[in-house]
Amino acid sequence: MLRETVRALAEAKIAPHAAAVDEEARFPQEALDALTAADLHAVHVPEEYGGAGADALATVIVIEEVARVCASSSLIPAVNKLGSLPVILSGSEALKKKYLGPLAKGDGMFSYCLSEPDAGSDAAGMKTKALRDGDFWVLNGVKRWITNAGVSEYYTVMAVTDPTKRSKGISAFVVEKSDEGVSFGAPEKKLGIKGSPTREVYFDNVRIPADRMIGEEGTGFATAMKTLDHTRITIAAQALGIAQGALDYAKGYVQERKQFGKPIADFQGIQFMLADMAMKLEAARQLTYSAAAKSERLDGDLTFFGAAAKCFASDVAMEITTDAVQLLGGYGYTRDYPVERMMRDAKITQIYEGTNQVQRIVMARNLP
Repeated sequence: MLRETVRALAEAKIAPHAAAVDEEARFPQEALDALTAADLHAVHVPEEYGGAGADALATVIVIEEVARVCASSSLIPAVNKLGSLPVILSGSEALKKKYLGPLAKGDGMFSYCLSEPDAGSDAAGMKTKALRDGDFWVLNGVKRWITNAGVSEYYTVMAVTDPTKRSKGISAFVVEKSDEGVSFGAPEKKLGIKGSPTREVYFDNVRIPADRMIGEEGTGFATAMKTLDHTRITIAAQALGIAQGALDYAKGYVQERKQFGKPIADFQGIQFMLADMAMKLEAARQLTYSAAAKSERLDGDLTFFGAAAKCFASDVAMEITTDAVQLLGGYGYTRDYPVERMMRDAKITQIYEGTNQVQRIVMARNLP
């Protein structure tokens, strides 16, 4: 029922704007309005803070169905979870009440600030600093590749509080867009997900109350990594949705397109391509749903399964969208048809929230 509800909403309110959002590289406000009105913009927020209380699998289904029509729009529920999960996992009760309520109501989105210009895969090498000043912390530094930066009201920011301890000297904070000293760089000009703004975030003597620290001092990096164990599954979900959208479109196209006097769907070479696409997609889906169940149960092998789902689903999405372009031939290569957008959008799922090379390192270190 959830899938049917989200699919109907996505097709009616989000799909009609997807091509324009990509072409104009603009934020999908229509999608945010529709998702917020249906209480689907941050379904993961627990009920005690005014949220829908959706479990990890339900959240995956929401993201998957939105991504099927517009990958950029699927980053609204996905990044709201990424940005706020550190607060849910490690934040004080007061912090949860203060920020999860407005998120659930749709008063502001959440972004996640981990990467920096010189700290990507090596996130522990970050340089953004937070210095204690009485009842305040003062943040200075820059974060890069921040999804929905400038649109989100709230930012979970990782910063160094003790430079001598490397990863154990990193702490997490909630910073508000309106805090003095917060500013944003120009939007990145990207290959795909053009409707989701990606910008640098600058912290210039940003002074925030000490109670905005998430968890204890020095626990920020551990919280960041624990968060990614859960949210990599949402990227797998996004990849599934993009791949499903491409497969659905290609399946319809090959039944309509005629060559040699019959629909190209009648040719065995085409049938085998579609069979492989559907088989790989279903394998990725089962792995992703299994990982979502482990995320909910906090199973000990979640780290492996989260990385495996993200890595496999995104590789499959890249393959399926590329094949969809091939099945449409010359038309697939034009912007008049949606599969070239899906192929461009799929690429980022192999890169963000940890490159697939890093996922393989994570898997190797956490073999079940």
